[in-house]
Amino acid sequence: MTQTNTAEAAPQSQTLLFMIGRDGCGNWVAQDLKRTCGGLFVSREAALRYVRAENGHQTRPVLMVPGVLELDMHHDDVAPLPLSAEPQLKLRIG
Repeated sequence: MTQTNTAEAAPQSQTLLFMIGRDGCGNWVAQDLKRTCGGLFVSREAALRYVRAENGHQTRPVLMVPGVLELDMHHDDVAPLPLSAEPQLKLRIG
């Protein structure tokens, strides 16, 4: 008997690019570049699990921020972060 996966994968056009890093208090932060979703986590692994779930459990690139990354959910009047300001290290989760 074969099992089918009932979780729907996020369409490629709707996948989010996430940043993961630590805030000033040492918490792990995951946030998409458009600042529409994110959260604080107790571990890097928990942040990666969140990102994976938000992207429909598909393998997507993640930007690891080497410095301080503060959670900012004020996306109403703020433009997305420029890619030139993003860190260099990318890792794929999956």
